Amino acid sequence: MSALDRIPYAAFLGLTAHEADGEITVTLPYADKLIGNPMLPALHGGATAALLEMTAVAQVAAAWPEARLPRPINVSVAYLRSGRPQDVRARARIGKAGRRVVHVLAEAWQDDPDQPIATLTAHFLIGSQTPG
Repeated sequence: MSALDRIPYAAFLGLTAHEADGEITVTLPYADKLIGNPMLPALHGGATAALLEMTAVAQVAAAWPEARLPRPINVSVAYLRSGRPQDVRARARIGKAGRRVVHVLAEAWQDDPDQPIATLTAHFLIGSQTPG
């Protein structure tokens, strides 16, 4: 079971994950419900941010499979261009990891991974936290 399987919102968005060589690529399939600005049309920024955050969570969870799902401490998203009405892909990488906090960078793109539509910088709490 992947980390995305444990997140109900990931199922609502229809996110799918593919892992190769320890790197997870998450796909957000296009759906009309994801349009935030129908005049352009452009994807809703919240859906893009959710894709990036859940991609980061999936990457951290893959690196620490024995731990609970990572909890976000802070998340910052930079929107670089409008997302067109088509599938979006995202990947995350761990920038630095301590004993309890992990710094993660993620990028979302459509046609070209070198032309991201949005990026994420976040810190997550990892480890065997108690619920609450």
